[in-house]
Amino acid sequence: MAVKVLVVDDSSFFRRRVSEIISQDPMLTVIDTAQNGREAVDKAISLRPDVITMDIEMPVLDGISAVREIMAKCPTPILMFSSLTHEGAKATLDALDAGALDFLPKKFEDIARDKDEAVRLLQQRVKEISRKRFLMSSARPKAPEPMTRAPLSSSAASRTAERVPETPRMTTAPAFKRSGKTYQLVAIGTSTGGPVALQNVLTKLPGDFPHPILLIQHMPATFTAAFAARLNGLCQIGVKEAEDGDVLKPGHAYLAPGGKQMLLEGRGVGARIRIIDGNDKVNYKPCVDITFASAAKTYADKVLAIVLTGMGADGRDGAKLLKEQGSTIWAQDEASCVVYGMPQAVVKAGIASESLPLDKVAQRILVELGR
Repeated sequence: MAVKVLVVDDSSFFRRRVSEIISQDPMLTVIDTAQNGREAVDKAISLRPDVITMDIEMPVLDGISAVREIMAKCPTPILMFSSLTHEGAKATLDALDAGALDFLPKKFEDIARDKDEAVRLLQQRVKEISRKRFLMSSARPKAPEPMTRAPLSSSAASRTAERVPETPRMTTAPAFKRSGKTYQLVAIGTSTGGPVALQNVLTKLPGDFPHPILLIQHMPATFTAAFAARLNGLCQIGVKEAEDGDVLKPGHAYLAPGGKQMLLEGRGVGARIRIIDGNDKVNYKPCVDITFASAAKTYADKVLAIVLTGMGADGRDGAKLLKEQGSTIWAQDEASCVVYGMPQAVVKAGIASESLPLDKVAQRILVELGR
């Protein structure tokens, strides 16, 4: 049965263009369109589409408000279209906070190197996120996790207080055991679904976290600074967009800048970040494989690497190099992923020693590090 799609945009041209692209795939069908957020909510409730594509800036009801209302009344996988600007980045992150699963640039020339590739990518994204519709439709409506809470204060004490209600979830956690290994670095790679997944993990780490953390998230260049700033405001650890020459410090996370590659140089305590343009033939900028491979050279067996939700297999080859050096590799489990591609690639290759539900990743890290 074809995936049923509702296309939402205030531009008749864009509604028609997106509908044409989606309809070219026999596994997808556009069941209707909507020209504002209010229509989107009403049609989501009445038509029950499998996936919704949603613009952010619309009259009557904007896309972010529409996503929030849809997720409360009839949870549905939503793919956002956004502009590649700083304001567009903040709005897109707000939409993901509200419950959207993924996003793409609204200008198709920004999606991929050629038109045909852009068409395939849009069709693929719609099909991938549609696989979450059964879980979402069976879930009771609830407020999205945890980004939609009221803005947090800048102090660590206030941020900690905001997270107190999440503590009871730990009571049902499995009895994790520490392996006894020693580490100097944590590295996390992710893609589709990654912004929400990273926040889920990082907001649960204490300010005195003992090691530096590298974050590799597939994201446009204009988005990573805004994303790092958002995480920094929510987390007890420090989070920043990585810059060339940054010295790795405990209790700090470094987000690879979009459109660049993040490498390491030096050893252990004296390691620094190198930011380079990289090879144009590499599919991803930033690329998890490249950063993981660099970490394997710099830290050998002292890396705890985690592959979270994402499309494709980026991270598998770099994780293999890390494992060959004696480092530890974990993967997010299928049930909690938006897209199981990247973690699945690592698991199928026999590289990951553990598969973890997203809401237990932070606790597992802390147990492993003896915290």
